[in-house]
Amino acid sequence: MKHGILAVSSVLALLSVTLAGCGGNNAQAQSTVSTQSSPDNTQAQSPVFTLSSPDLAGGTISTKFVLNGFGCSGQNVSPALEWSNVPAGAKSLALQVFDSDAPTGSGFWHWAVYDIPANVAGLPQCAGNNASLLPNPAFGGNTDFLDTGLTGGNGNYGGPCPPQGDPPHRYIFTLYATAVDKLEVAGDVPKTGSAGLYSFVLNKGLGANLLGKASFTATFGRP
Repeated sequence: MKHGILAVSSVLALLSVTLAGCGGNNAQAQSTVSTQSSPDNTQAQSPVFTLSSPDLAGGTISTKFVLNGFGCSGQNVSPALEWSNVPAGAKSLALQVFDSDAPTGSGFWHWAVYDIPANVAGLPQCAGNNASLLPNPAFGGNTDFLDTGLTGGNGNYGGPCPPQGDPPHRYIFTLYATAVDKLEVAGDVPKTGSAGLYSFVLNKGLGANLLGKASFTATFGRP
């Protein structure tokens, strides 16, 4: 496989929508969230595949992006995301957001978006609340909020709401670069499959078709 960098479009401008809490652009000019990870077997000189959010400065999650439910009173707005240096050969990207500290024995999945075109360079604020803000043919996947009624009328994003008194939970945002056009077809899984099932496909099932992943962690806790 040839190495290089796919040309990507400029970062998407944040779009205004009529949903509550999604009407403004409050993103900062530059992201301060740390990023990590690069594809295996890349040349040392190759730019690193990175993911960040201008809305989660300092790696903490503010009330705007917190769940409205289960005792939390946030606005449940999905944060804007930006990425760069998508690995060469990528055909689609997949996003998952996971709470590794949830007291479930298996963590908790908060957001998932699959089949993002590889030439897209980010998602605007509220993309998890309004499917029309997702670039075609991307679609929002199921999360652990399924059947709770908390996100059914507000897209597929469910913000943080850890148990009161817990130490701040870690919310891991991960973007996967794949060499397949449609993840659900390549993985032979339904579009309605669980986030855990898609995570297995992404991390194991795709094999060499997983070209790289980038991630950052943001935290939120309730006193």
